[in-house]
Amino acid sequence: MKVIPVALSLLLLASEVCAQGVYVCTQSNGVREYRNTGDVRGCRKLDTESLSSIPAPSSVIQAKADPSFPRVDSQTQKRRDLDRMQILTDEIRTEENKLAELKKEYQNGEPERLGSERNYAKYQERVATMKDDIARTEKNIEALKREIGQLK
Repeated sequence: MKVIPVALSLLLLASEVCAQGVYVCTQSNGVREYRNTGDVRGCRKLDTESLSSIPAPSSVIQAKADPSFPRVDSQTQKRRDLDRMQILTDEIRTEENKLAELKKEYQNGEPERLGSERNYAKYQERVATMKDDIARTEKNIEALKREIGQLK
């Protein structure tokens, strides 16, 4: 239910910005930029008077509180949770295998140089990419473990 206050505050903020004015500024390279001030050369004020907002129907907002909202029986939910657990476990296993291969190739920051890497900068770039891949894979594993922890 925290979504509704956040959405309302964003709508109020947007209406306040529109009341002040929205400017489109075209830079010398042709890139357009939208701002709330027209203090830069090449800016023109947009007509925001014709914009209107339509609130969401109350039935959409109250759907979660409605007892007639579709529910899933506990057996079906348990089956879905088990399927999800299996998928996450398989993903962790895949990521762990990938991590082992990356670390094996990385060799503690000193992988073998390739014949195409006569330039040392290319070698360093590959090593940095490998290090980033290892860090990303470790983060993926952590995220998957957190998600499994939330299922239990």
